[in-house]
Amino acid sequence: MKLLSGNEAIAQGAWEAGCHIGTAYPGTPSTETMEAFAQLPDVYAEWCPNEKVALEVAVGASAAGARSLVTMKHVGVNVCADPLFTAAYTGVNGGLLLLAADDPGMFSSQNEQDSRYYAMASLIPVLEPSDSAEAHRFAKEAYEISEQFDTPVMMRSTVRISHTKTPVEIGQRQEIPKKHYEKDPSKWVMMPAFAKPRRKVLVERIESLRKWVETCPYNVVERASEQQGTSSLRQGIICSGSVYQHVKEACPQVDVFKLGVTWPLPKNALQDFVNSVDEVYVVEEASTYLSDAVKSCGIVLNDFKVPLPPDGELAPSAIRISFGLALPEHKESERDIPNRPPALCPGCPHRIIFKELSRLRAIVTGDIGCYTLGALPPLSAMDTTLDMGASVSMAHGFELALEGDHRPVVAVIGDSTFAHSGLTSLMNTIYNKGAGTVCILDNRTTAMTGQQGNPFNGVTLQNRPSRELNLPAILEALGVDHVQCVDAFNMKAVRAALKNATQNDDLDVIVFQGSCVLLDKSPKQSYVVTPDCTGCGICKTLGCPAIASDPETGISSIDPDLCIGCDQCRQYCNFGAIEPREGSR
Repeated sequence: MKLLSGNEAIAQGAWEAGCHIGTAYPGTPSTETMEAFAQLPDVYAEWCPNEKVALEVAVGASAAGARSLVTMKHVGVNVCADPLFTAAYTGVNGGLLLLAADDPGMFSSQNEQDSRYYAMASLIPVLEPSDSAEAHRFAKEAYEISEQFDTPVMMRSTVRISHTKTPVEIGQRQEIPKKHYEKDPSKWVMMPAFAKPRRKVLVERIESLRKWVETCPYNVVERASEQQGTSSLRQGIICSGSVYQHVKEACPQVDVFKLGVTWPLPKNALQDFVNSVDEVYVVEEASTYLSDAVKSCGIVLNDFKVPLPPDGELAPSAIRISFGLALPEHKESERDIPNRPPALCPGCPHRIIFKELSRLRAIVTGDIGCYTLGALPPLSAMDTTLDMGASVSMAHGFELALEGDHRPVVAVIGDSTFAHSGLTSLMNTIYNKGAGTVCILDNRTTAMTGQQGNPFNGVTLQNRPSRELNLPAILEALGVDHVQCVDAFNMKAVRAALKNATQNDDLDVIVFQGSCVLLDKSPKQSYVVTPDCTGCGICKTLGCPAIASDPETGISSIDPDLCIGCDQCRQYCNFGAIEPREGSR
């Protein structure tokens, strides 16, 4: 028995099922799944440039006969939707499991989408565990389901399942030999002549899945009859995933139909459950997927006394309120807790760039990564963030719409995000003779999700020999005439590069080079504020967490425990009031 997070449990279950190959693009809350899988023996695992590529590699491995695992966060499913829908037609050879980790509450995401809609639309079964033990079991058995029905299988997790640790009974690895690959264009070549018959196969598969799901062991009815009086109104709740845990805590007196398979739904089993209660409700978070799906089975749901919140992560208190139940006594939280908005780390190489962009009063189209924090005060230097790679495309759109009569338009994108989707966006700008400035923030890692490798730093998931792609050379090969590399920690160089790039009508790409401070955690020189400080507050506009000021005098101070000696604040101090702390290193 081990305490495992849902992510670790999925990796363990896939490994025990004899999974051979794992692919992924890192994205919270899914990232740790592939990291855990990569550490297990007798497997191959890799980070891919994006989720589309990751799924395509996994489909190829499956076609060749290997059991495969591909993992991503919910917005990553958008990226891989193209191969996903067609992979439902081709089916599998070796079993294929796709983990889609959703993020209700948007702890680290730009939206709250529900990946089950993709399973329903692409017509593949979706398993939904309610804790780590089920995540382990479902992942292990998903490969049998995949091969039995000749289909990819989706497992839908949420942030609460992904990151919560619960007990798991782990087992031994099954040594599953890779299946033999036989050339079969009618199954794997999805041109119309072959895709049309495969569509009929898909329809037949759906009917088989609908029969199977009625009696499969993943859907469980839990009765609470002994806790209800004979005269009580019998209530039933239909739910799935982590919501089940909240329902059990909030409403121990109700009968529960816990769905482990949320597409397709067991229509007859659900109807039997509904017939056994007086009232039936669907409890779910940040979505109406399950309610709509249950209603489509011909089931009439009762209305809550108070509607469930339509957004955010669900809590037991919200469920009790929806049923008109009193909340348990609890201590109120402190009201004077100070707000602590997220901020770039002390010594982050992105800080000077955003400070200078703010000085330029540029229109800045941003992207997905740590640098999205450049939108927050005091830097306040980012206008837009949409999705991976959108910064470059949107900057081109701004240029087209504003027709040159505007402040500078600057796109900001990280090295990993550029590999993910920025390359094609930049190709479009070049192809269509676009202008503007593109800043690639090369911090030598995929920092936001925990310092994973990417093609531009050459670090692979399992530390296999690789090669670091030459970013400036790639930019030049694409046809960018003005490419320059700049030290991200050098304020004067950053200022000059941005000024020069934004003062012409050409397309300029600046690669700002500076390693993420979390890559090297060795002790470094720290800085101190001298008595020469005038309280002008310029250093505070950098938004460094290590810098504070006296609320009365405005005199700054630097926390030696947070300062990493990046020298950025010293460069901005016009009074020479910041210098290295004596004896620090």
